[in-house]
Amino acid sequence: MCAICYCSEMSFDFEKLFQAAPSPFVLLDRDLRMVWTNEAYQNVTGRTRESLIGRVMTEEFPSDPDSVHGRMLRASFKRVFASGATDHLPLIPYPIAGADGEIEERYWSATHTPIPGADGATEFVLQNTHDVTDLYRSQPEVGAPSAEHADLVRRAEVITRQNLELDTATDFFQSVFHQAPTFMAILTGPDHVFRIVNRAYLKVVGERDLIGRPVREALPDIEGQGFYELLDQAFTTGEAVTLRGAAITVQRDSGTPSQELFLDFVYQPLFDAEGETTGIFVQGHDVTAQRIAETHLREAEERFRTMAQTMPAHVWTTGPEGGFEWVSDQLYAYSGRSVGDFDGAGRGDVLHSEDRARVRSEWRRALEAGQAYEAEARLRRADGVYRWHLVRATPICDAAGKLVRWVGTNVDIDDQKTGAEALADLNATLEDRVERRNRELEDVHARLRQSQKMEAIGNLSGGIAHDFNNLLQAITGSLTLALRDLPEASPARGRIDAAMRSVDRGAALSSQLLAFSRQQPLQPRALDLRDMLAGMAGILQSALGDGVEIVVEAGEDAWPAFADAANIENALLNLAVNARDAMEGRGRLRIAVANRSMTRADLAGDDEMAPGDYVELCVADTGPGIPAEVAEKVFDPFFTTKPVGKGTGLGLATVYGFARQSGGRVTIDSAPGEGTVVSLLLPRSRQAVAPDAPAQPDPLPRGRESLLLVEDDAEVREASAALLADLGYIVRTAPDPHAALSVVEDMGAPELVITDVVMPGALSSREMADRLRRDRPHLPVLFVTGYSRDAMLHDGRLEDAVQVLLKPFTQERLAAKVRELLDAAPRPATVAPEVAADVQAGLRVLLCEDDALIAMSMTEALHESGAEVRQAKTVAQALAHLQAESFDVLVTDLGLPDGSGEDLAIQARTLHPTLSLIFATGREHVAAAERLENSIVLRKPFGDDALHAALANLRPAVPVRPEPGMFGAAGSA
Repeated sequence: MCAICYCSEMSFDFEKLFQAAPSPFVLLDRDLRMVWTNEAYQNVTGRTRESLIGRVMTEEFPSDPDSVHGRMLRASFKRVFASGATDHLPLIPYPIAGADGEIEERYWSATHTPIPGADGATEFVLQNTHDVTDLYRSQPEVGAPSAEHADLVRRAEVITRQNLELDTATDFFQSVFHQAPTFMAILTGPDHVFRIVNRAYLKVVGERDLIGRPVREALPDIEGQGFYELLDQAFTTGEAVTLRGAAITVQRDSGTPSQELFLDFVYQPLFDAEGETTGIFVQGHDVTAQRIAETHLREAEERFRTMAQTMPAHVWTTGPEGGFEWVSDQLYAYSGRSVGDFDGAGRGDVLHSEDRARVRSEWRRALEAGQAYEAEARLRRADGVYRWHLVRATPICDAAGKLVRWVGTNVDIDDQKTGAEALADLNATLEDRVERRNRELEDVHARLRQSQKMEAIGNLSGGIAHDFNNLLQAITGSLTLALRDLPEASPARGRIDAAMRSVDRGAALSSQLLAFSRQQPLQPRALDLRDMLAGMAGILQSALGDGVEIVVEAGEDAWPAFADAANIENALLNLAVNARDAMEGRGRLRIAVANRSMTRADLAGDDEMAPGDYVELCVADTGPGIPAEVAEKVFDPFFTTKPVGKGTGLGLATVYGFARQSGGRVTIDSAPGEGTVVSLLLPRSRQAVAPDAPAQPDPLPRGRESLLLVEDDAEVREASAALLADLGYIVRTAPDPHAALSVVEDMGAPELVITDVVMPGALSSREMADRLRRDRPHLPVLFVTGYSRDAMLHDGRLEDAVQVLLKPFTQERLAAKVRELLDAAPRPATVAPEVAADVQAGLRVLLCEDDALIAMSMTEALHESGAEVRQAKTVAQALAHLQAESFDVLVTDLGLPDGSGEDLAIQARTLHPTLSLIFATGREHVAAAERLENSIVLRKPFGDDALHAALANLRPAVPVRPEPGMFGAAGSA
C-alpha cells in the first residue's frame, strides 16, 4: 500500500490528530521505506517532508549494520514483521546529522506498532520515537530532569542492551538450528503442531507449509508407517524414542512418485516447569546414502564370495595384520580342513616343512611394506600329497589409503613345475634327442615313401583287379552253364574244367593284388588261433613235406584275435611255404601264439598302430637267414629272390597289406646263419569266439523268390542272371542304381537285391540300397565286388551287417550266399492250411483285378480255402457288385482301366462301412490304407500263403456266414 492510498483510507480528523501530536511519528513499509511522517518527526530529525518520503530509513539516517544501534533497530523491526506484535526500544543510541551536517550522538526511546494489510499480515510499522538525549545525559542545569529520571533511563539502556544480546543469541540459535546438518523440528501439544523446522528437515519431507499445522495434517503421506504412533508414545510416556535405519516412504514433491528413505532419529519429549510434557524435539540423520552404500557393499561382497567359490583356485582374505578372515570352499576341500582350522597356528601345517620358514619370512616383509605378496610353496592335499602352488596376495586400502584387508589366491602349478623340470632335463639332453629325432624322421620318411609307393601300386592294381574280376566272372558264368549242357562222357568237360582252374588261378592273383594294396574287403571276427592251427595241421604238413618238423607253441591263456579267418590262413600258409623254401625242404618250423600288450614306447615310429592288446603269431625257421639289404625289401610287391617262374613276389606283400588293413603289422627279424622270424601282430578281440556255422548239405540250394540283379557290365550281368535263373529264381536286371529304382517302382520290391559295388552314375550302390530300405527296412542286399576301394569299407573292414560276395564266384558260392540271405530275412506271416480254411470258409470276397492271369490265380487260391468270390475288372463293375450285394472283403489292384483302386476303396467303404480292404500292389505304401481302418497292403509278387495271412489278419477274424442264395443262383464267378 502506497502512502497516498494509506492516507486516503484514514479520516481527515485522524490525520490532523497525528499531525498535531507533539510526539514524532513515521510510517515505514517492509523495506523500511518512509511513506508518511508528521511535523514533530520532521522537526526532531531536522528534515523536510519531501526529503523523507520515499527514502529508506537506514539510508537517510546511515548506520553500520554491525553497530549496536544498527542491530538494535533492525532486530526490533524484524520482530514486529515476524510476530505482528508491538515492540519497544526503551533506549537506543542512534547518531543523526544535524542542520549543519555534523553527526551528533543522540539517544531515543521508540515504539514500533504493526499495521496489518488486507491479508492480516504486517504490512507497515508505525514508529513513535522520543529524543531522550538530555534525560540520558542528566546535566545539572536549570530545568534538567531529576536524578530519578536519569536512573530510569540508564536502567532502560541496560534492558535494551540485554534485549539486544537476547536477540543476538536468538538469531545465532536460529542460524545454527537452520544450518545444522541434522534435521530438527519442535512439535508442541498432543497433536504435535510444528513450531520450528530447519532446512534439513524440509529436505527430508520436501518443501511444505508446516509451521502451525499438526503432523497428521502436514505429513499425511506417512500415515500407516507407525510414526504418528511413536510420537504419541513419546508424548504420553515422556520417554524418548530412538530408531536407527528406520524406513520411511514420503512424497517430497506433488505429482512425483514416493521415495523410500532410511533415517536415524530420536523423539525427545520437552517438559515445562512442573514436569509436564509440552512438546517433542525431533532430531536425526538421513542415512539413505549410507544404507544404499552398505547394500552395495554387501552385494559386492556376495559377488566376490560367489566368484571366489566358483574359481578353480583357492581364494582367501586376511585382516591388515595377516590373520585369516575368510577361506573359500576349494581350500577346505583341497586341504581336508574344517571351518575354523585356518584361524590359529595350525594353518601352517598345510605348508611343506621345507617351505615354511621362507614363506613366513616373505609374508612378514609384505605385511610390513604393505606391498603385493607372491611366493611358490608346496601345500598338502587331503590325501597327504604335496603339490606346488603359486601363492599371491594383494593389499586392499580404503579411500584414505589405510590398509584394511589382504585378498589372496593359491593356484596349482604342480604340472607346470613338473613340465619345467622336464623341459630343463630335455634341454640338457637336447643333442641326443635331436639325433634320435633325426633318425626317427628318416624312418618316417622311409615309411612314407613306402606307403606312397604301396598306394600308387595299389591304385593301379586295384583298378586292374576290378576289370580282371569282371572278365573272370563272365567267363565263370559261361563255363558253368556250358558245363551243365555237356554229357558226363563229353571230352569237352576236361577242357572246361582246365579253363575253370585257370579262372581260379586268376582269381587268386587278383586277390593278392587287392591284399597287398589293402583294398580287399575283410570280414573280421573273433578267432581262436589255437583252433585254427589245429585245423590247418594237415594242410601245413602236406605243404611243407616230411622233411620239415612243425612245432606249435600256443598257451591256454591265448587271447582271441580279431581278423579275417581266410586271410590269416592264407598268410600262415604263405609264410610256411617261404620258410620251407628257405630251408630247402629240411629243418624245423616253429609256430607260436602269444599275448602282447603294446605301449606307445613299444610302437615308437609306427603311426599306423594304436597302443593296446594284440595277439602275436610267430613263424620261425632254421634256414640260412636273410642279409639286411634283402630284409629291407621282402615286403615290397613283386620283389622275390626265387628264380623266374617260381614266384610272383606278392606273397609277403600280401601278408603285409593284410596285417596293416587289419590294424596290426608284420615284422621280420633275420641275420645270415641265424634263421628267420616273421611276427604277425593282430588286434585282440574283446568278444567271445562264436562257433563255426554248419556246412551247407546241399551244394546248390535253390528257390523261387523274386531277385533284382544290378550290374553295369553287360556280359557279367547276363552270365550272373543265367546262373540265378538256373537255380529257379525269378530274376529282374538293371544296368545301374537309377534303373534299379525304376524297376522297383514299376514292378514292386524284390525279396533280395544283388548289386555290384562299383557302379557308374551319381547314385552309388550303397545309396540305392539305403533308398530301397526306407520302405522295406529288412530288405536283404548282397554286394558283389572284385575291388571295393572303400565303397563298403570302414577302416579297412566291411561295415557291420554288410554282406559281400567276391568276384569271381562260382555258382555254388552264389547259390549258398543267396539262400543264406533269403533264409535269414524276415518272412511274411503264413497261415496253416487248416487255419486258413477255417478263417476263410464262407468269406465273401470281391476281387477287382484287370490282369486275367493274376485274377485267375487269386480266385483259385481263395476257392481252395472255402471263400466265395466275385470278380471285376474295372471300378464301375466293382461298384455295381457292391450296390447289388454284400461282401466281407474287397481285394483290389491300384491301377485299374477306369480309375484308381484307392478311390474304389473309399466309395466301397461308404456303401459298406464294415468292409475289410486289401490293396494288392507293387507299392510299399498306399495313402488310403493309412487313412482307412482295417486295411492291409499286400505287396506283389506274393504267394498263396501271403494272401491267406492277409485275410487272417483282417477284422472280424470269423466272418458272418452268408445266407443261402445271397450271391444269386449262379454262385461264384
